[in-house]
Amino acid sequence: MNHAPEVSADVDLDRPQWVKSIPFLLVHAVALAAPFLVPPTWRLAGLALAVYSACMFGITAGFHRYFSHRAFRTSRAFQLVLALLGTLSVQKGVLWWAAHHRDHHRYSDGEKDVHSPVQRGFWWSHVGWILSARHDRTRADRVKDLARYPELVFLDRFGMLVPAVFALALLAAGGLPALLWGFFVPVVVAWHVTFSINSVAHVLGSRRYPTADDSRNNPILALLTFGEGWHNNHHFYASTANQGWFWWELDLSYLALRALSAAGLVWDLRTPPPHVRAGRLPAPIRSEKDRTAGGEVGVEHAL
Repeated sequence: MNHAPEVSADVDLDRPQWVKSIPFLLVHAVALAAPFLVPPTWRLAGLALAVYSACMFGITAGFHRYFSHRAFRTSRAFQLVLALLGTLSVQKGVLWWAAHHRDHHRYSDGEKDVHSPVQRGFWWSHVGWILSARHDRTRADRVKDLARYPELVFLDRFGMLVPAVFALALLAAGGLPALLWGFFVPVVVAWHVTFSINSVAHVLGSRRYPTADDSRNNPILALLTFGEGWHNNHHFYASTANQGWFWWELDLSYLALRALSAAGLVWDLRTPPPHVRAGRLPAPIRSEKDRTAGGEVGVEHAL
């Protein structure tokens, strides 16, 4: 499952890999140039919003709540749909994403956290850790429950295949305007909105629950990320399909999951019991290893 080549021990593993990151930088350049190359129209803005929504749901409901935390159940076929939607956002492979996120919860804001702004600052937590060599490798030992599915392993190994096919389809269907506004713009926006949960949501916002990290509830990020901004809720009890726990906490991904549940495509949506929402947890869950409540634990709900 080690998809990346071994890096020499004398290399600074935390240094940005600028040459390897050229495609990442070029995508940003194209997205920034899009309004000048093709001025936006309502139709193109609608296309961008639709693709952004698909990417965001794939990351939030798929890569995060399902694959990382197993917060609900679904069929193997719809599991693949969630993986495809998440892969569309070009945030590396599904196994890579879930493995690193489980480590984030295990060590949240501690020295071993892969992207803590408390430990390493804004740049590292937002994007530096992704550009470095240290976290290139997929940690197969963290996602044994997912690695038993050959289709997920394939998507993790060939993570660029789905975005490339989608981009070519947009180009064929709508030319340069569709490619720019249906791929480059929404993907880059989705990147930085997602990254902001790692960087901003551990610095700015309110803390309802006394977690062992600095996670915050941030309503602006919650709106942009379809519910992920209720981050303090999530770090207090991570295995829930909803991250907005009260009626005023808008969680668009959970509303979509409720609709999918009504249609029979997903089921067993976990929600926080009353004692959790009231701020009481059983003592064992307070330990550093188990506080994920659905990261390293909870994988018994695999298909």
